[in-house]
Amino acid sequence: MQLNPRPARRIAALLCAALMLVPGPPVVAQSQPQTQSPNMLPSLGDSASEDLSIGAERYLGEQIMRLVRRDPEYMDDPVLLEYVQEQWQPLLEAARRLGEIGPDIDLRYTFEPFLVRDPSVNAFALPGGFIGVHLGLIAMTANRDELAAVLAHELSHVTQRHIARNISVSKRASLLGIAATILGVLAASRASGADAANAGAAAVTGGQAAAIQTQLNFSRDMEREADRVGYGVMSQAGFSSAGMAGMFEKLDQASRLNDSGNYPYLRSHPLTVERIGEARSRMAIDGVAPASGNAFEHATARARASVLMDPRNEILRRLQGADNKAGREAAELTPPERLGAAYTSALASTLLTDWQRADSALALAAKLAKDNEGAPGGDARASRAVQMLGAQSMVERGDPDRAAAWLAPLASDASRPVMLLRSQIAVAQAARGTATATGAPDTKLALQRSADALQTWVTLHPLDAPAWKQLSQVWTALGQTLRAVRAEAEAQYAVGDLPGAIERLRAGQRIARGTSASDYIEASVIDARLRDITIEMRAIMAEQRKGGRLGG
Repeated sequence: MQLNPRPARRIAALLCAALMLVPGPPVVAQSQPQTQSPNMLPSLGDSASEDLSIGAERYLGEQIMRLVRRDPEYMDDPVLLEYVQEQWQPLLEAARRLGEIGPDIDLRYTFEPFLVRDPSVNAFALPGGFIGVHLGLIAMTANRDELAAVLAHELSHVTQRHIARNISVSKRASLLGIAATILGVLAASRASGADAANAGAAAVTGGQAAAIQTQLNFSRDMEREADRVGYGVMSQAGFSSAGMAGMFEKLDQASRLNDSGNYPYLRSHPLTVERIGEARSRMAIDGVAPASGNAFEHATARARASVLMDPRNEILRRLQGADNKAGREAAELTPPERLGAAYTSALASTLLTDWQRADSALALAAKLAKDNEGAPGGDARASRAVQMLGAQSMVERGDPDRAAAWLAPLASDASRPVMLLRSQIAVAQAARGTATATGAPDTKLALQRSADALQTWVTLHPLDAPAWKQLSQVWTALGQTLRAVRAEAEAQYAVGDLPGAIERLRAGQRIARGTSASDYIEASVIDARLRDITIEMRAIMAEQRKGGRLGG
């Protein structure tokens, strides 16, 4: 398995798509009432919020994400995304309690983290509350507190509206040009050498965008404000105060030792001696709190990120040998590091389809996780991570019965990654015509339960493309062709492919007309969705024509 290359021509193509597909209203002056906690220090000023309204910023972020989700490096790994969400949600709640998130922003912004398959150390905030996290950043963090420190910092860029403030320096720029520029800056941060130069040139293809090509580079004052606000948020959320200082020191040392362009985070968030010193001072004043726990679960998340961030065969073969380190060099590794090494080997071996090596590493990982459940920083969450990996490995090799056995201890777990795994197992068992040997219900009942769970989930999360895709497979296995086609269409819509969604919905209409016993309710839903998406598509085309007339 090879990692998709990222040449400059693909980056340029992405930006051309941005210029053509991102509709949006002009940036207009619109004052929004701002709610501020009495405990908050004065902000840097809200002139930008008058130039870019909260609603316009959210709209801008959604249009950028429509393109980002179609990028090959956008990644929705259910296990890793769930782990990031586990650190993200307490930070959100803490920011609300502290008054950093006012009701106007809370109502309009999405506050959604997402993953980027990239080995470089980076994270970034987009308009409207979308936070991108590179897998390389997760793999670098020593504990969940360091990851939370970065998330809190990026969250503070959003809550303090730093992106809107930067946009205010180019008041006449259209949202179309701003979107293209932001995508260009992101593309340039993921390129190196000649590609970086080409990406930088592509970023200013639209003349309106040239004035804000440093859109994501925050000022020194903004960085300090994000540090201060972020530190308060992560402390309020229960994370260790050492997380921010530790992450800063690690980034500083790593960039000094390896200045090879692998730390784009430092280009958009430049570290200074002053910022590092302030982080250390805060830690000294508050005292060094112990790590906030879950060291073993974090070790599995870090291991997963290190494997998935660069899944070339030569890299996987090197990582596959981590089980030797876990087994033979125990004295040199901490218990969480041993677990992480075993998990790394098991996942790398699974991706290489080396099933014997995968089974050996899985057995070791399961034993280490179980043995350390009562240790400091250990709990059942690490065992859960290994159980999900075991089920994933068995699904990959076409053995759904063994996959069900790995997942059996999680029978009461209704989380997204377990739900998706459970439905994959049910579909695979239906294809083989077998039932589980672990006391689970028969195959058809398991499929129906998966369909019900997935349908409930996508009702609450309508832009979850993987869930829609999985639901389509379940409906297909149940013989519900019309519902399967509609789920395919919703998956296309969720990733921003409106023409693809329209094509699938029209296919659904043809199926409904040609079947005497068709699902009348589902056919009505398809008609309604086709009408809504067609109207949306026409609006986009109108914006494109308007943008062309205006020189956009």
